[in-house]
Amino acid sequence: MINILKKNIKTAFLFSVIILLMCPQLFAAETKPNADPVDIEANSMSYDSVSDVYRARGNVVIIYSGGSLYADEVELDNKNNIATAQGNAFIKSGEDNILGDKIIFNFKDKTGTVFKGRVFIARNHFYIKGEKIEKTGELTYHIEKPAATTCDGDSPAWEFAGSDMKVTLEGYGIMKDAKLLIKDVPILYSPIGIFPAKTKRQSGFQFPYLSYSKDKDGIDIEIPYFWAINPQMDATLYQRYIEKRGLKEGAEFRYYAGQNSFGTFYGDYLEDKKNIVETVGGVSRDWEDMHRRWSYYLNHQTNFDSQSYLRTDLRQVSDKWYFRDFSAHNYYRDNYAANEEDPFKKVPFQGDESLRSLESTVRLFKGWSNYSLSALVSSTDDFAAVNNDQTLQKYPEITFTGIKQPFLKSPVYFEFTGLYDYFYRGDGQKGHFFDFAPTFSLPFNLSRYAKVIPQIGFRETYWSRDDDQTSGDKSGTRSIYNASLSMSSQVSRVFDVHVQNWEKIRHEIKPEIFYSYIPNIKQDNIPDYMPIIAPFVAPVTVPTNNVLAEQNAAGWALTNTFTAKVKDKTGAYNYLEFLRVKLFQTYDINESKKGMEGSLTERRPLSDIGLEVDARPHKYFSFMARNEYNIYEGWRETNYDLNISDWRGDNITIGYRYTIDSIEEINVQGKAVITKFLDGTFIARRDQLNSRTVENTVGLLYHEQCWAVGFDLTQTDTDTRFVIKFSLSGLGKMGM
Repeated sequence: MINILKKNIKTAFLFSVIILLMCPQLFAAETKPNADPVDIEANSMSYDSVSDVYRARGNVVIIYSGGSLYADEVELDNKNNIATAQGNAFIKSGEDNILGDKIIFNFKDKTGTVFKGRVFIARNHFYIKGEKIEKTGELTYHIEKPAATTCDGDSPAWEFAGSDMKVTLEGYGIMKDAKLLIKDVPILYSPIGIFPAKTKRQSGFQFPYLSYSKDKDGIDIEIPYFWAINPQMDATLYQRYIEKRGLKEGAEFRYYAGQNSFGTFYGDYLEDKKNIVETVGGVSRDWEDMHRRWSYYLNHQTNFDSQSYLRTDLRQVSDKWYFRDFSAHNYYRDNYAANEEDPFKKVPFQGDESLRSLESTVRLFKGWSNYSLSALVSSTDDFAAVNNDQTLQKYPEITFTGIKQPFLKSPVYFEFTGLYDYFYRGDGQKGHFFDFAPTFSLPFNLSRYAKVIPQIGFRETYWSRDDDQTSGDKSGTRSIYNASLSMSSQVSRVFDVHVQNWEKIRHEIKPEIFYSYIPNIKQDNIPDYMPIIAPFVAPVTVPTNNVLAEQNAAGWALTNTFTAKVKDKTGAYNYLEFLRVKLFQTYDINESKKGMEGSLTERRPLSDIGLEVDARPHKYFSFMARNEYNIYEGWRETNYDLNISDWRGDNITIGYRYTIDSIEEINVQGKAVITKFLDGTFIARRDQLNSRTVENTVGLLYHEQCWAVGFDLTQTDTDTRFVIKFSLSGLGKMGM
């Protein structure tokens, strides 16, 4: 491990030096003689015409293309293209700078020397010092007594240092007496080191992951090695030793052929020697022998043009227990991304024990101005199922869609969706499914305050089974229509408030009423693989199974929206939607007319009342609710998310999930800024329905300007894990 750290020390130190010495503007190396104007200011100036030498003294300032030079005295040898600055010599280029007792640079051969130099590189906040920093050629450098750190101040908390270093860019470098110093005390030492001097990505070991888990894994060590194959490809090899399980080997491969084609592949393999006997969620395992565990992930995308692409997302694991056993640390958690801003970080799922299924897809998409065509192949692993052979797979699904558009230049609008699926599974009904659903609407304004949309939709469905089961029809059709009418209004009022920087508040009320009718048709012969599809574009209710039930229902919705006109510090105005509240419900007319003779249940024509709340009155506060209330039985579903933070960095997030007879979870996550240098963290995840602790984590992190150290203690219902964290700013972090 010590050798690995030494390699990281030398590579990081070299990388910083290279950035400095490759900045030509700092040495004015790229400035050709007389190519760009140079402005010189000084208290006094003289010129020797015989030797063609300019001399400037007292508060000398030289402004040239790409930077500026400050010194007490500057001599410019115009004949030999050499400038010598002495006395508080200082070169500034953007946010980067060089400070030295004496600076000499040659405009012609692009060489230069800084004596007792100190360099600051803003990009990664690196300071580099040397008794003599010399650029000896186009790509060669020499530094006497080099030292590098990301710490501010004359007495850094840590730094890398050596006695001498020679570097050839795009080649190799040699550093003598390389060591890591903590408050001037040597911690690690290497008498000599040879290392790559690349300005591009470099191959090498990354910071390791080390942890100890009491029950699950024991000692857990992972050492990643990064391989820079070429500018378009790289790979990371993961060697992970888990004391109670064995050696887990993994590899990530990334490639980039431009913005139109790129991808990532990852895979791992472990011969798991741990014996496990347990039952979770009604599913049991009794592992007494070695089990081969593996996973893989492939994300590839090729963009043919702005409206067509091919995308592959393949994800699979060896068994349904994989993410339960490796929940604390795995590739999928480390590379989870809530969005796709990074083309190489597209793992859209949290790879932990809460994951219930994993879907692999291949999608081909082609779009036009009003139409789109997509072809999809999808395979799902259901971790909750006893036998995944009963899980439906789509091999393939083809969808042709037309967006809402005028019909033959008339006031009527139409839209449609055409769908073909082949549903496959190893055990159960399978076969073909065709569905075509056009919808026509005629929106018009009843007055300036009311908008009416009559709409009629048709759905034609055909299926054909090719399984070996004898029950039910082997093929059939279903024709159905849906007539609906919706009316909405919108009224608003603006209030002058003048509270702090809020000048006005706009309150908007949007009431809606709608009606939907679907006739009763025979559907007892449809296969059980028929997909759940909402009746049409804007149904009153959504089916809970593959049957489009008879519908004769009316509904209402009421949305209140509050928007503030806010004046910022510059005097500019912006608008903040700080509160939205929506209520909605439907009334089943057929249910209200249902005969009660011999019935054991009462009429229940009113549906659940839906409640949506979104509140964000301040950048430090947000609240969201998604609830359903049944007037006959009470709350059926409640979901809350609350986030509170402040200007110091304190924050707390509280989430509550409840679905009757299904889910009840409480999730709390917080961070407290205890002092300027000390932070505390807390995570609590509780499964109330099963009286189970999913996770309890407490942590402390002490951080200075350029380093940090801390720990996390995590308890679950199956394990206890302790991790010590250590990081040096600009170099990386390590968990122990």
